[in-house]
Amino acid sequence: MKIRLMNIKDYSAVYRLWMSCAGMGLNTIDDTEEGINRFLERNPDTCFVAEDKNGIIGAILVGNDGRRGYIYHTAVLPGYRRQGIATQLVDTAMEALHKIGIIKVALVVFNRNETGNTFWESMGFTERDDLVYRNKVFFEIERIDT
Repeated sequence: MKIRLMNIKDYSAVYRLWMSCAGMGLNTIDDTEEGINRFLERNPDTCFVAEDKNGIIGAILVGNDGRRGYIYHTAVLPGYRRQGIATQLVDTAMEALHKIGIIKVALVVFNRNETGNTFWESMGFTERDDLVYRNKVFFEIERIDT
């Protein structure tokens, strides 16, 4: 298994990976090929895939705003879980953020995603109870539930 930078040519395989993962929160704007391409152009050094002889088996999208890093859509194919792949993806992304001077990283996990929440807790990410998460959308976004 090797980890490498993600590129837009990986989109179809990565999208299939995301669709195989229960609890993944995708939508019809940000997670299209165009939306992911925009994200990769803005964050060319912090998004990664894990692959083996069968193809892409894991992925992580990571961006930053110059102050904070943000992790999105971390996934490993169900048949490859519990082998340290997600941990390696996170460690690789954290190292990439550290290299560009980012010292704090945030992410959002749905309450119902028990697997995801358990994983992030094991990686040392704590839950904050002093914040209210808010957002405002410019267009109606259709969610794709996996």
